[in-house]
Amino acid sequence: MTLWAHAISTLVMVGVIWFVQVVHYPLFALVSEKTYRAYQESHLARTGWVVGPPMLLEAGTASALFLMSEELEADWLVWVSFLLLVLVWGLTAVFSVPAHGRLAQGFDAKVHRRLVATNWLRTFAWTGRGVCSVWLLISL
Repeated sequence: MTLWAHAISTLVMVGVIWFVQVVHYPLFALVSEKTYRAYQESHLARTGWVVGPPMLLEAGTASALFLMSEELEADWLVWVSFLLLVLVWGLTAVFSVPAHGRLAQGFDAKVHRRLVATNWLRTFAWTGRGVCSVWLLISL
């Protein structure tokens, strides 16, 4: 059950991060200056409801799998996946959250470009986690 919950929550986040990276974040630049602050505040409030539950479930199940990794045949894969999750959360804390905080004050093209650029790292890390989660399902 933990493995399935982990795979589902991870794959949900892989889909979300690709949508955000390819569609949502680039559209920030098209919002008018007059409405941008309200747009960004709404974005932050609404996004939390979408990404919060799967991110928390993913973190909880990844931690559970990490704690049982010695019992699993693919323990190295659990470790890799867990390290990618630590990377995702670290990148979120170091780059994404501060960028959104700055953008909440008004659109800044430089901050926006940095957000999009650093989000590619999260996108690739989450994609790697998706591969790991499917691989775990298949191998276990």
